[in-house]
Amino acid sequence: MEIADLLKLQTQVLWAAFAVAVAFGFIAQRTHFCTMGAISDIVNMGDWTRMRMWGMAVGVAMIGFYGMAWLGWIDGGKSIYTSGRIIWLSALVGGGLFGLGMVLASGCGSKTLVRIGAGSLKSLVVFFVMGFAAFATMRGVMAVLRVNTVDRVAFEIPAGGAIPSWFSSGMGVDPSITGLVVALIVGGALLVWALVGPGFRTFNNLLAGLGIGLVIVVMWWVSGHFGFVPEHPETLEAVYLATNTGRMESLTFTAPMAYTLDWVIFFSDTSKVLTFGVVTVVGVVVGSLVCSLIEGSFRWEGFRTTQDTALHLAGAACMGVGGVTALGCTVGQGLSGLSTLSITSVIAVTGIVLGAIVGFRFQMWLLDRE
Repeated sequence: MEIADLLKLQTQVLWAAFAVAVAFGFIAQRTHFCTMGAISDIVNMGDWTRMRMWGMAVGVAMIGFYGMAWLGWIDGGKSIYTSGRIIWLSALVGGGLFGLGMVLASGCGSKTLVRIGAGSLKSLVVFFVMGFAAFATMRGVMAVLRVNTVDRVAFEIPAGGAIPSWFSSGMGVDPSITGLVVALIVGGALLVWALVGPGFRTFNNLLAGLGIGLVIVVMWWVSGHFGFVPEHPETLEAVYLATNTGRMESLTFTAPMAYTLDWVIFFSDTSKVLTFGVVTVVGVVVGSLVCSLIEGSFRWEGFRTTQDTALHLAGAACMGVGGVTALGCTVGQGLSGLSTLSITSVIAVTGIVLGAIVGFRFQMWLLDRE
């Protein structure tokens, strides 16, 4: 492959990622798909409908991911989630911070982008603060603190950090086969659990569960198959085009928000190029905007009070720091990470849920005090 062909393919990968992100934004706006909302519905009303949407999306993504690995379309071990180094404390603490932050900021990273597309100026402020905090945690002062504290606490699993790899190592079976079997069992159980829910089988609920799940699968295909080059013409090494991690990626939003700000601020610097993460951030906003205009739900929204502003700023900062520390958000570690059956993702999602519950209790305390 020549350099010109490589650049052409990279452009196609970016357009494909953008198009799929537009679909995510449209579906999330249309169906009100939201992880924080799902947890809130359970805590405050005992309603599991939106959590069943989320569970169905994870199940579809899981089966799709390992189905593609079994077919040989992608290498299931080539993502950050399946690393054999389990940074359990970072995942737990970072997840807890992110969960708390998403409650204070009225939504996680993906919901923030969706709400921007629907006219929320509050979410635009959250985006800038979250992106700044994320960048500081990746490369700034918070990065030094992170690397020298929670990131030091970890353990190694030689077989890899994905649950199916443990079975493969112990039984001497091809990882793609064990991965597919475990994904069919776990993912299938999630699908059944969602579908048997009372009143769940409506168009919006199925669109959210199946649609979002398929979006994650297609993103894995775009990055891990369409954008995979076995031999770069200059380095002669395998490369995943347009990714920030150098590995195949699916949807995640904390670090990409930081990369988006970096790209905008240093636009004239030729070393700052569009990446998979940046175009997906823009794509989600565009998809939500299109949906809100079609539905007539686009509304400008601003902060109501000083307290409202302060809570959103604090929440955005917590999400930026927590999302990077945990290596992902509710979509990154939640949907994309869990689709790989990563043990680190399970820990991170546990932290997010616990942090969200603390956030809801804090909000109730504020209401009671008032």
